[in-house]
Amino acid sequence: MARIRTYRCHELNEDIASIRLDEIEIPAPGPDEVQVRIMACSVNFPDLLMIQGKYQHKPPLPFAPGGEGAGEIAEVGRNVTAVKPGDSVVFGCRSGGFSDAINLPASSVRPLPPSMSFAKGASYGTAYQTAWVALSHGGSLQEGEWLMVHGATGGVGMAAVDVGKLLGAKVIGTGGRDDKLAVVSSRGADEVINYTLPEGRLGGFRHRVKEITGTGGADVILDPVGGDVFDESMRCVNFGGRIVTVGFTSGRWPQAAVNLILIKEVSLIGIRAGEIGRRNPELGRRLSQEIRDLAYSGAIDPYVCAGFPLERAVDALKMLEHRNVVGKCVVTMNGYEFEPDEAAATA
Repeated sequence: MARIRTYRCHELNEDIASIRLDEIEIPAPGPDEVQVRIMACSVNFPDLLMIQGKYQHKPPLPFAPGGEGAGEIAEVGRNVTAVKPGDSVVFGCRSGGFSDAINLPASSVRPLPPSMSFAKGASYGTAYQTAWVALSHGGSLQEGEWLMVHGATGGVGMAAVDVGKLLGAKVIGTGGRDDKLAVVSSRGADEVINYTLPEGRLGGFRHRVKEITGTGGADVILDPVGGDVFDESMRCVNFGGRIVTVGFTSGRWPQAAVNLILIKEVSLIGIRAGEIGRRNPELGRRLSQEIRDLAYSGAIDPYVCAGFPLERAVDALKMLEHRNVVGKCVVTMNGYEFEPDEAAATA
């Protein structure tokens, strides 16, 4: 056994600062497992919710947050042949990533895309999978259409802007801070709307969207926000348009106006990227392979704004909790030093 550091939650608590840095022993990997020496782990909202006991998956206490990361293979079980010690990989897990090392089934790791750092490799899986499934499969986004991405400064939103441009769409990104939206513009959005300003305020951004598009509005709207944002979106979706909902970060589940659905012939589509694979494994595998192909070809480029060493994992969680993250942030381990993009360094 080896000793590792891990930042663990010992009791469910609204205060995320209640988690603490422990030192524990980790066994050798089992016959079909690998041990990953973690270099970077992405910080996601489910990490906050699990600490607070509000997420559907409730790992047994104590547990370390962290559901996706990147690192190097340290050891392999006797039945494992697909990877070897020293290989750089990305991985997904339900929890445990805020640690120096983790044992995982060998099937849970994939090669690190050659164009990506450990920080970027830790950050693309969930965000880009959600954006790709929502837009290419759920929203059937077509070349030349107008796509509006709400929450465009977040992890999924930033990925959706990237995916929208890859699919040939014209993209409007929305958010609540000009400094964050400047990054979205630098990443390829054709237009941005700050809906906290008078010209974009809720109850008014519909007019700006119609002005930008020159039509009845956006053809596809990706909404991870819900609440008032969804209500206003119903007023600026084009005839025959599609609204794809992937979450409710506003805290309010909206109720769709059926009269507008009828008059505009609008389609409302709910997407849970992981559930598609569970319900339809063949489709799930195809969509997952498509996003991996994009990653390995260098076609996608996750935006990571900040990195925190493991001993400062609480600071990373607070940055996300206080909505100061642009794109993604990561926790780093084992001496790996986060190197931000030039744009991230100056944002």
